[in-house]
Amino acid sequence: MTALPGERIGGWLLAPLAWLLVALLSASLALLLYCTALVTPYALKNLTSQTPMDIAVWFVSFGFAIAMWYYTLWLTIAFFKRRRRVPKHYIIWLLIAVLLALKAFAFSPVSDALAVRQLLFPLLAAALFAPYFRRSERVKKTFVNP
Repeated sequence: MTALPGERIGGWLLAPLAWLLVALLSASLALLLYCTALVTPYALKNLTSQTPMDIAVWFVSFGFAIAMWYYTLWLTIAFFKRRRRVPKHYIIWLLIAVLLALKAFAFSPVSDALAVRQLLFPLLAAALFAPYFRRSERVKKTFVNP
């Protein structure tokens, strides 16, 4: 398969790409922490001493972390290949990030100031990048490959 001619990734598209790469790094570190909890004897002992409901919630969170890491990796690769599906999937990815931030805001036992700060960045990114990916001519000319 050959790449169709189109504009290169540049200009304002570098900001969403940077956000995606930082999110991939963050998701990778989160997976590393989850795996450390499964390998470290002390953390594993603490995990198994929890109630079955807490253990189930932990494994569901681990599953979502794996899924989000995989989706972010796939989207990053598609972004660099300038796939036609990227604008739609980038908006979906932003909305998932907002939903995960809302979940953390509502259910995490952290201070409100920290929760609001963690919610602010995904909301700001979605508010800026979603309309840009929907309406920008540069996006339509850049992501042209099947």
